[in-house]
Amino acid sequence: MLVYWFLKQKENQEKMKNKVLLIISILFIFTNNAFSQCAMCKAVVETNLESGGSIGAGLNDGILYLMAMPYLSTLIIGFFWYRLNKKEMVN
Repeated sequence: MLVYWFLKQKENQEKMKNKVLLIISILFIFTNNAFSQCAMCKAVVETNLESGGSIGAGLNDGILYLMAMPYLSTLIIGFFWYRLNKKEMVN
């Protein structure tokens, strides 16, 4: 019984590893579009601030929001993964 459980866990780990590698690969493919916006944002903010606008103040909040999303999504995925593994260990 213990050997069967160990083999099942090993199989699940391989599947999870494949899924994680697929997700990481997909994220690397789509990061090029995200990096290309930085120069545009900087130019727009500098132009707006020179003309007396206030876009720069809101841009900092937007950067903090975007910075927090990966951490928040990792936390949520980790929480559900922990709960799923905890249920499997009980059964």
